[in-house]
Amino acid sequence: MDDVTALRRFNRYFTRRIGVLDDHYLGQDRPLGEARLLFEIHESASGASLRELRTRLGLDAGYLSRMAKALEAQGLVRTSAHPDDNRLRRVELTPAGRAEVREQNRRAGALAAGLLEGLAPAQRAELTGALATAQRLLRLAAITVALVPGASSDSRTCLDAYAADIDARFPEGFDRSALVRPEEVSGDAGAFFVAYEENRPVGCGALRRLEPGVGEIRHVWVHPHARRLGLARRLLTALEAEAASRGFGVVRLDTHASLTEAQAMYRACGYREIPRYDDNVYAAHWFEKRLDRR
Repeated sequence: MDDVTALRRFNRYFTRRIGVLDDHYLGQDRPLGEARLLFEIHESASGASLRELRTRLGLDAGYLSRMAKALEAQGLVRTSAHPDDNRLRRVELTPAGRAEVREQNRRAGALAAGLLEGLAPAQRAELTGALATAQRLLRLAAITVALVPGASSDSRTCLDAYAADIDARFPEGFDRSALVRPEEVSGDAGAFFVAYEENRPVGCGALRRLEPGVGEIRHVWVHPHARRLGLARRLLTALEAEAASRGFGVVRLDTHASLTEAQAMYRACGYREIPRYDDNVYAAHWFEKRLDRR
Protein backbone atom coordinates (compact mmCIF):
# COMPACT_ATOMS: atom_id res chain seq x y z
CA MET A 1 0.00 0.00 0.00
CA ASP A 2 3.04 2.33 -0.09
CA ASP A 3 2.03 3.54 -3.58
CA VAL A 4 -1.50 4.37 -2.37
CA THR A 5 -0.12 6.26 0.63
CA ALA A 6 2.31 8.19 -1.57
CA LEU A 7 -0.42 9.22 -4.02
CA ARG A 8 -2.76 10.34 -1.23
CA ARG A 9 0.05 12.31 0.43
CA PHE A 10 0.81 14.10 -2.83
CA ASN A 11 -2.88 14.87 -3.39
CA ARG A 12 -3.21 16.41 0.07
CA TYR A 13 -0.10 18.56 -0.39
CA PHE A 14 -0.88 19.73 -3.91
CA THR A 15 -4.55 20.59 -3.30
CA ARG A 16 -3.56 22.65 -0.26
CA ARG A 17 -0.69 24.32 -2.09
CA ILE A 18 -2.80 25.56 -5.02
CA GLY A 19 -5.76 26.60 -2.89
CA VAL A 20 -8.34 24.02 -3.99
CA LEU A 21 -9.76 23.88 -0.46
CA ASP A 22 -10.54 27.61 -0.41
CA ASP A 23 -14.09 28.72 -1.25
CA HIS A 24 -12.49 31.65 -3.11
CA TYR A 25 -10.28 29.79 -5.58
CA LEU A 26 -7.47 32.01 -6.94
CA GLY A 27 -8.92 34.85 -4.85
CA GLN A 28 -12.05 35.05 -7.00
CA ASP A 29 -15.54 34.95 -5.58
CA ARG A 30 -16.24 31.29 -6.30
CA PRO A 31 -15.08 27.78 -5.38
CA LEU A 32 -13.00 25.56 -7.65
CA GLY A 33 -16.03 23.69 -9.05
CA GLU A 34 -17.61 26.80 -10.54
CA ALA A 35 -14.24 28.12 -11.73
CA ARG A 36 -13.51 24.84 -13.50
CA LEU A 37 -16.95 24.80 -15.12
CA LEU A 38 -16.37 28.29 -16.51
CA PHE A 39 -13.01 27.16 -17.90
CA GLU A 40 -14.51 24.07 -19.58
CA ILE A 41 -17.29 26.12 -21.18
CA HIS A 42 -14.64 28.55 -22.43
CA GLU A 43 -12.71 25.65 -24.00
CA SER A 44 -15.74 24.91 -26.20
CA ALA A 45 -15.65 27.89 -28.56
CA SER A 46 -19.35 27.73 -29.49
CA GLY A 47 -20.59 26.57 -26.09
CA ALA A 48 -21.17 23.05 -24.81
CA SER A 49 -24.18 20.95 -23.91
CA LEU A 50 -24.74 20.13 -20.27
CA ARG A 51 -24.58 16.44 -21.20
CA GLU A 52 -21.14 16.91 -22.77
CA LEU A 53 -19.90 18.82 -19.72
CA ARG A 54 -21.28 16.17 -17.36
CA THR A 55 -19.37 13.47 -19.24
CA ARG A 56 -16.18 15.49 -19.51
CA LEU A 57 -16.10 16.44 -15.82
CA GLY A 58 -17.67 13.29 -14.39
CA LEU A 59 -20.22 15.28 -12.41
CA ASP A 60 -23.65 14.39 -11.07
CA ALA A 61 -26.35 15.85 -13.32
CA GLY A 62 -28.09 17.64 -10.46
CA TYR A 63 -24.87 19.18 -9.14
CA LEU A 64 -23.87 20.38 -12.60
CA SER A 65 -27.31 21.88 -13.19
CA ARG A 66 -27.16 23.78 -9.88
CA MET A 67 -23.72 25.19 -10.72
CA ALA A 68 -24.86 26.24 -14.18
CA LYS A 69 -27.92 28.00 -12.73
CA ALA A 70 -25.77 29.78 -10.14
CA LEU A 71 -23.39 31.04 -12.85
CA GLU A 72 -26.35 32.11 -14.99
CA ALA A 73 -27.82 34.05 -12.09
CA GLN A 74 -24.50 35.89 -11.78
CA GLY A 75 -24.60 36.81 -15.47
CA LEU A 76 -21.56 34.71 -16.39
CA VAL A 77 -23.25 32.14 -18.65
CA ARG A 78 -26.41 31.82 -20.68
CA THR A 79 -28.28 28.63 -21.53
CA SER A 80 -30.40 27.85 -24.58
CA ALA A 81 -31.69 24.92 -26.61
CA HIS A 82 -28.92 23.14 -28.49
CA PRO A 83 -29.12 24.00 -32.24
CA ASP A 84 -28.66 20.35 -33.25
CA ASP A 85 -30.97 18.76 -30.66
CA ASN A 86 -33.59 20.78 -28.82
CA ARG A 87 -33.71 18.11 -26.10
CA LEU A 88 -30.26 19.27 -24.99
CA ARG A 89 -29.38 22.47 -23.15
CA ARG A 90 -26.37 24.41 -24.40
CA VAL A 91 -24.43 26.70 -22.10
CA GLU A 92 -22.07 29.45 -23.25
CA LEU A 93 -20.15 32.30 -21.66
CA THR A 94 -21.42 35.86 -21.60
CA PRO A 95 -18.95 38.77 -22.06
CA ALA A 96 -18.72 38.94 -18.25
CA GLY A 97 -17.98 35.21 -18.14
CA ARG A 98 -15.21 35.53 -20.74
CA ALA A 99 -13.68 38.39 -18.75
CA GLU A 100 -13.73 36.26 -15.61
CA VAL A 101 -12.03 33.36 -17.36
CA ARG A 102 -9.30 35.70 -18.67
CA GLU A 103 -8.66 36.87 -15.12
CA GLN A 104 -8.78 33.29 -13.85
CA ASN A 105 -6.12 32.29 -16.40
CA ARG A 106 -3.97 35.26 -15.45
CA ARG A 107 -4.10 34.35 -11.75
CA ALA A 108 -3.53 30.65 -12.40
CA GLY A 109 -0.48 31.50 -14.50
CA ALA A 110 0.88 33.71 -11.75
CA LEU A 111 0.34 30.95 -9.18
CA ALA A 112 2.16 28.41 -11.35
CA ALA A 113 5.02 30.84 -11.95
CA GLY A 114 5.28 31.42 -8.22
CA LEU A 115 5.50 27.69 -7.57
CA LEU A 116 8.35 27.37 -10.08
CA GLU A 117 10.20 30.48 -8.97
CA GLY A 118 12.29 28.74 -6.36
CA LEU A 119 13.62 26.10 -8.77
CA ALA A 120 16.69 26.17 -10.97
CA PRO A 121 16.17 25.57 -14.71
CA ALA A 122 17.27 21.94 -14.45
CA GLN A 123 14.89 21.39 -11.54
CA ARG A 124 12.03 22.94 -13.52
CA ALA A 125 12.76 20.55 -16.39
CA GLU A 126 12.80 17.64 -13.95
CA LEU A 127 9.46 18.71 -12.48
CA THR A 128 7.72 19.24 -15.82
CA GLY A 129 9.00 15.88 -17.04
CA ALA A 130 7.71 14.18 -13.89
CA LEU A 131 4.32 15.90 -14.30
CA ALA A 132 4.06 14.71 -17.91
CA THR A 133 4.79 11.14 -16.77
CA ALA A 134 2.26 11.42 -13.94
CA GLN A 135 -0.44 12.71 -16.30
CA ARG A 136 0.21 9.91 -18.79
CA LEU A 137 0.03 7.20 -16.15
CA LEU A 138 -3.04 8.69 -14.45
CA ARG A 139 -4.82 8.85 -17.81
CA LEU A 140 -3.97 5.21 -18.42
CA ALA A 141 -5.14 4.24 -14.92
CA ALA A 142 -8.48 5.99 -15.48
CA ILE A 143 -9.21 4.15 -18.73
CA THR A 144 -11.42 1.09 -18.35
CA VAL A 145 -11.26 -1.98 -20.59
CA ALA A 146 -14.57 -3.84 -20.89
CA LEU A 147 -15.75 -7.02 -22.58
CA VAL A 148 -18.61 -6.07 -24.93
CA PRO A 149 -20.71 -7.90 -27.53
CA GLY A 150 -19.12 -8.05 -30.95
CA ALA A 151 -22.22 -6.51 -32.51
CA SER A 152 -22.49 -3.59 -30.07
CA SER A 153 -22.44 -0.04 -31.37
CA ASP A 154 -19.18 0.69 -29.54
CA SER A 155 -17.52 -2.37 -31.13
CA ARG A 156 -18.57 -1.32 -34.60
CA THR A 157 -17.56 2.31 -33.94
CA CYS A 158 -14.06 1.17 -32.99
CA LEU A 159 -13.77 -1.16 -35.97
CA ASP A 160 -14.93 1.59 -38.32
CA ALA A 161 -12.23 3.88 -36.92
CA TYR A 162 -9.65 1.08 -37.10
CA ALA A 163 -10.51 0.38 -40.75
CA ALA A 164 -10.28 4.08 -41.68
CA ASP A 165 -6.96 4.38 -39.84
CA ILE A 166 -5.22 1.48 -41.54
CA ASP A 167 -6.80 2.24 -44.92
CA ALA A 168 -4.89 5.54 -44.74
CA ARG A 169 -1.67 3.85 -43.59
CA PHE A 170 -1.52 0.81 -45.87
CA PRO A 171 -0.10 1.65 -49.32
CA GLU A 172 -2.63 -0.74 -50.88
CA GLY A 173 -5.54 0.50 -48.75
CA PHE A 174 -7.81 -1.77 -46.71
CA ASP A 175 -10.98 -3.68 -47.56
CA ARG A 176 -13.50 -3.62 -44.71
CA SER A 177 -14.61 -7.15 -45.56
CA ALA A 178 -11.40 -8.31 -43.83
CA LEU A 179 -12.74 -7.17 -40.44
CA VAL A 180 -13.88 -9.82 -37.98
CA ARG A 181 -17.60 -10.55 -38.03
CA PRO A 182 -19.59 -10.03 -34.81
CA GLU A 183 -20.34 -13.73 -34.43
CA GLU A 184 -16.59 -14.54 -34.54
CA VAL A 185 -15.85 -12.44 -31.45
CA SER A 186 -18.90 -13.13 -29.28
CA GLY A 187 -19.96 -15.91 -26.93
CA ASP A 188 -18.06 -19.20 -27.20
CA ALA A 189 -16.46 -18.16 -30.49
CA GLY A 190 -14.46 -15.24 -29.13
CA ALA A 191 -14.42 -11.92 -27.32
CA PHE A 192 -14.28 -8.21 -28.06
CA PHE A 193 -12.82 -5.59 -25.71
CA VAL A 194 -13.36 -1.84 -25.84
CA ALA A 195 -11.31 0.71 -23.91
CA TYR A 196 -13.21 3.73 -22.53
CA GLU A 197 -11.87 7.11 -21.48
CA GLU A 198 -14.50 9.32 -19.88
CA ASN A 199 -17.18 7.02 -21.33
CA ARG A 200 -15.86 7.40 -24.89
CA PRO A 201 -14.45 4.40 -26.83
CA VAL A 202 -10.73 4.98 -27.42
CA GLY A 203 -9.43 1.52 -28.29
CA CYS A 204 -10.33 -2.08 -29.01
CA GLY A 205 -9.07 -5.59 -29.56
CA ALA A 206 -10.62 -8.90 -30.66
CA LEU A 207 -10.02 -12.55 -29.82
CA ARG A 208 -11.35 -15.46 -31.83
CA ARG A 209 -10.89 -19.24 -31.73
CA LEU A 210 -8.46 -20.30 -34.44
CA GLU A 211 -8.27 -24.04 -33.73
CA PRO A 212 -8.49 -26.25 -30.60
CA GLY A 213 -6.27 -24.71 -27.92
CA VAL A 214 -5.26 -21.78 -30.13
CA GLY A 215 -6.71 -18.28 -30.16
CA GLU A 216 -6.07 -15.42 -32.55
CA ILE A 217 -5.81 -11.76 -31.60
CA ARG A 218 -7.13 -9.28 -34.15
CA HIS A 219 -7.58 -5.53 -34.62
CA VAL A 220 -5.71 -4.13 -31.62
CA TRP A 221 -6.29 -0.41 -32.12
CA VAL A 222 -5.97 2.80 -30.09
CA HIS A 223 -7.44 6.19 -30.96
CA PRO A 224 -4.72 8.71 -31.97
CA HIS A 225 -5.57 10.91 -28.95
CA ALA A 226 -4.96 8.00 -26.57
CA ARG A 227 -1.70 6.73 -28.03
CA ARG A 228 1.66 6.65 -26.22
CA LEU A 229 -0.08 5.93 -22.93
CA GLY A 230 0.56 2.18 -22.87
CA LEU A 231 -3.06 1.39 -23.74
CA ALA A 232 -2.24 -1.03 -26.58
CA ARG A 233 -0.26 -3.19 -24.16
CA ARG A 234 -3.12 -3.07 -21.68
CA LEU A 235 -5.57 -4.25 -24.34
CA LEU A 236 -3.16 -6.99 -25.34
CA THR A 237 -2.90 -8.12 -21.71
CA ALA A 238 -6.71 -8.26 -21.41
CA LEU A 239 -6.96 -10.33 -24.59
CA GLU A 240 -4.28 -12.75 -23.39
CA ALA A 241 -6.01 -13.16 -20.01
CA GLU A 242 -9.29 -13.88 -21.79
CA ALA A 243 -7.57 -16.41 -24.04
CA ALA A 244 -6.03 -18.18 -21.05
CA SER A 245 -9.41 -18.26 -19.27
CA ARG A 246 -10.87 -20.01 -22.32
CA GLY A 247 -8.20 -22.70 -22.17
CA PHE A 248 -6.09 -21.46 -25.07
CA GLY A 249 -2.46 -22.41 -24.55
CA VAL A 250 -1.29 -20.35 -27.52
CA VAL A 251 -2.32 -17.06 -29.12
CA ARG A 252 -1.31 -15.98 -32.60
CA LEU A 253 -1.56 -12.75 -34.55
CA ASP A 254 -0.34 -11.18 -37.76
CA THR A 255 0.57 -7.64 -38.74
CA HIS A 256 1.28 -5.50 -41.78
CA ALA A 257 4.84 -4.69 -42.87
CA SER A 258 4.25 -0.95 -42.34
CA LEU A 259 3.15 -1.34 -38.70
CA THR A 260 6.66 -1.38 -37.28
CA GLU A 261 5.56 -0.05 -33.89
CA ALA A 262 3.11 -2.94 -33.52
CA GLN A 263 5.81 -5.45 -34.40
CA ALA A 264 8.11 -3.94 -31.76
CA MET A 265 5.36 -4.10 -29.13
CA TYR A 266 4.56 -7.74 -29.85
CA ARG A 267 8.21 -8.74 -29.59
CA ALA A 268 8.57 -6.77 -26.33
CA CYS A 269 5.50 -8.57 -24.96
CA GLY A 270 6.96 -12.03 -25.53
CA TYR A 271 5.72 -12.90 -29.00
CA ARG A 272 8.04 -14.74 -31.37
CA GLU A 273 7.86 -14.60 -35.13
CA ILE A 274 6.62 -17.77 -36.82
CA PRO A 275 5.93 -18.90 -40.41
CA ARG A 276 2.73 -17.79 -42.13
CA TYR A 277 -0.34 -19.46 -40.62
CA ASP A 278 -3.15 -17.74 -42.56
CA ASP A 279 -4.02 -16.25 -45.93
CA ASN A 280 -4.43 -12.65 -44.76
CA VAL A 281 -3.37 -10.58 -47.78
CA TYR A 282 -2.41 -7.67 -45.51
CA ALA A 283 -0.03 -9.66 -43.31
CA ALA A 284 3.75 -9.75 -43.68
CA HIS A 285 4.70 -10.92 -40.16
CA TRP A 286 3.15 -13.67 -38.05
CA PHE A 287 3.63 -14.06 -34.28
CA GLU A 288 2.84 -16.56 -31.53
CA LYS A 289 2.94 -16.56 -27.73
CA ARG A 290 2.47 -19.43 -25.30
CA LEU A 291 0.22 -18.67 -22.33
CA ASP A 292 0.19 -19.80 -18.72
CA ARG A 293 -3.39 -21.11 -18.44
CA ARG A 294 -3.23 -20.95 -14.66
